[in-house]
Amino acid sequence: MPTLRFAGLRPELDRIVEAPAGGQLVDICDALQAPVPFSCRAASCGTCVVRVLEGAEHLVRPNDDEAVLLALMGQSESCRLACQAEVRAGPGRVHLQALGSEGGRAREGRGA
Repeated sequence: MPTLRFAGLRPELDRIVEAPAGGQLVDICDALQAPVPFSCRAASCGTCVVRVLEGAEHLVRPNDDEAVLLALMGQSESCRLACQAEVRAGPGRVHLQALGSEGGRAREGRGA
């Protein structure tokens, strides 16, 4: 059963949830009220960009829309769009950090 941890601005603001069946990350964020901002929910704005700190292997590969927008934004390979990402069912841990309006920070790590 995947355990998802969403890093908040401070450790006490972190959110942790079990997602036994996996599923769309946007739905998990909504149910948990995770600290991830959303706007378009359609891979066109980049508001919901998150950095995957741990557990990228527990996410389904990016679809074409997500991959194109992340490339246009100059995001590193460790970044995903929460509105498009899908969590695989099964055991594991996924640790995410919302970048949203801090998108410039994600670019700092590109190629690192």
